[in-house]
Amino acid sequence: MKAAVLLLALLGWGEVEHWRASRRRLGDPPPAADEVVVVLGYRNGGDRANAVNRWRVRAGLRSLAGPDSRLVLSGGPTSDGRPEADLMADYARETRGYRGPLTVETESRSTWQNIQNVMPLIEDAGRIKIVSHSLHAEKARAYLWRQRPDLAARLVRGRDYRLGEWILAKPALAVLGRRNLRRLG
Repeated sequence: MKAAVLLLALLGWGEVEHWRASRRRLGDPPPAADEVVVVLGYRNGGDRANAVNRWRVRAGLRSLAGPDSRLVLSGGPTSDGRPEADLMADYARETRGYRGPLTVETESRSTWQNIQNVMPLIEDAGRIKIVSHSLHAEKARAYLWRQRPDLAARLVRGRDYRLGEWILAKPALAVLGRRNLRRLG
């Protein structure tokens, strides 16, 4: 019984941490028709998008708010040389059937570089959403605040947080994410 209660408490804590992270470090832009959804890649080791990148693309697609939304996929070369962004684009187009505007950024090897390298691609957007797991997206938003506060002021929440989604991984992701956010100061 104690083990079940502890497990439920741990899972609940993971949910709360992700829910809170999905709502932090946002801007307050005026309503705008044009928006960009930035999807951050995750260490792909093969010749097709891995499970994490597939999930992130799905979260990015559900974050699109209309026909004026653009999808930007960011991630550099994988172990076999093909950029994560290209693998995610293939998944979005071929598997998920996405036909809207899509741009890839294929040089990044870190979250800092993801943000640095997508800035020229998002400068014209009225609203910016960054999609990953919630604490990683918060870290990326913090980097945008450091690199370009004028762009960060346009940040709005994506739809990467969903109650119960990845529930077993959320506690571990929350521990890792909080550690990384503490390092930012």
